[in-house]
Amino acid sequence: MDSAVKRESGRGKGGRKAFLPKGRQLDEAALAEVRALLGDQAVRRDLLIEYLHLIQDRHGHLSARHLRALAEMMRLSQAEIYEVASFYDHFDIVREGEAPPPPLTIRICDSLSCMLAGAEALLAKVEVGVDPARVRVARAPCMGGCDVAPAGRVGNREVGHADADTLLALAAGAARNADLGPRIPDHVGLDAYRRAGGYDALARIRAGAVQFGAFVQMLAEAGLKGLGGAGFPAGTKWKIVRGFPGPRLMTINGDEGEPGTFKDRYYLEHDPHRLLEGALIAAHFIEAERIYLYMRDEYPAVLEILRREITALERSGLIVPGFIELRRGAGAYICGEESAMIESIEGKRGLPRHRPPYIAERGLFGRPTLNHNVETLWWVRDIFEKGPQWFADQGRPGHPGIRSWSVSGRVRQPGVKLAPAGITARELIEDHCGGMAEGHVFKAYLPGGASGGILPASMADIPLDFGGELAAVDAFVGSHAVVVLSDRDSVREAVVNLLSFFAHESCGQCTPCRGGTEKLVALLRRDGPLDEPAIRDIEAVMRDASICGLGQAAPNPVNHWLRYFGEER
Repeated sequence: MDSAVKRESGRGKGGRKAFLPKGRQLDEAALAEVRALLGDQAVRRDLLIEYLHLIQDRHGHLSARHLRALAEMMRLSQAEIYEVASFYDHFDIVREGEAPPPPLTIRICDSLSCMLAGAEALLAKVEVGVDPARVRVARAPCMGGCDVAPAGRVGNREVGHADADTLLALAAGAARNADLGPRIPDHVGLDAYRRAGGYDALARIRAGAVQFGAFVQMLAEAGLKGLGGAGFPAGTKWKIVRGFPGPRLMTINGDEGEPGTFKDRYYLEHDPHRLLEGALIAAHFIEAERIYLYMRDEYPAVLEILRREITALERSGLIVPGFIELRRGAGAYICGEESAMIESIEGKRGLPRHRPPYIAERGLFGRPTLNHNVETLWWVRDIFEKGPQWFADQGRPGHPGIRSWSVSGRVRQPGVKLAPAGITARELIEDHCGGMAEGHVFKAYLPGGASGGILPASMADIPLDFGGELAAVDAFVGSHAVVVLSDRDSVREAVVNLLSFFAHESCGQCTPCRGGTEKLVALLRRDGPLDEPAIRDIEAVMRDASICGLGQAAPNPVNHWLRYFGEER
């Protein structure tokens, strides 16, 4: 027996030496526990992240013994299981000899909108008010509660306008076994949606009311674009994917992690079937065999709503069981990038791929794949029922379409605002948000979330849309997240907050992004004169050499700060 592979482990039956494989040994009890969690379903490689969620949800962490058992069941190496689990923030890996995390976690968002609302003071107050043996307090990147900042979460109970007393009271209730599951908001269920005409458009389309080419032309006339950030024409995507031989698949990107963005959450918590009908229409036209709906783990209420409503669709006969497969993210902003999302759906680390601006022959599981975000599909039914001209006319001249704007920060009435494409930040603030918050003077704004840059109030009359005047100042509208700063805020501190977010969320695959974000944060935090040549050098390398949009766009806020806010250097 090869001693490099086997090791001696005492005496066996009949006095013979027994040998065990090198490395971590299989714990039969852990194997039984994992088998019970997975049930009778066939074990699939692409469901690795779902299996990790089952273990984390049941035990509160991922122990070495359970990871070893999962590797045994999946016939994968322990290293492969570990590299996936360790990539995602929401998995707590506990090695042999380590203590597991406390049974309860309080998460407090420290992204920009929450920072403006006092997240740092809230974190400090909560940390001194808990028993660290029982409760863990964790900083969290954007949780999609920018309009109710600061946002917190105790277990799976989300808290808007969070204060220390509320969070600590919920934590104390958990010690008495109080329910900390998500509160499900009132929303339009399947029966109510169908009574109001829902799925009539899908039925007509399935019956042949309009052909593929005609519908794609409708999307083009409407000017519908991808509203997750890139702005790629929706109809063009459909044509490209349909042009490849089948079988084809479809993905829906619900990983809305851009700081300042919460529009998709709003729609899914109120009227989820409008998304689902739009998705089924798209799937019909590209002849997709299955839809994968990837939803961020930070939205527990949305996840529960989607589980219920997809099940209702299956029971109604509108879809066959399994046609829409809900996949749960695990705390990785990079998975909002569509190729990284596909890697995650396949059960891998969310590392972006080199690719064209659409997913085609190199899509999910190697099949041609159509990918859309939530809001793009939200408008598909309306365009069919009301006509493409209706949608196009909602925008300003030269900017077709209506958009959902996530507005937060120093405004009187933050929230999701339906307003024309091409509207200005000043109009959004004054006409849709009730003006600036009491005692605050408009100073600066982010036109497109963390990566869209940061502009002074003197540039608040630029039309907000893809390309055009906004692109001319090296900014972009992205996910239509507008964060407003006032004269009480430091733009430099805001920039450090944004870059710290990018440094944390970089997947680490490419050096320009991984090292560049860290170096920019260090240079901005360093005392003494600002080393602008070094900052500009790093910025150029990140733009030119990063694999995906995270590294390419991360320098936008610091670029604008240097260009437009010289008084703060």
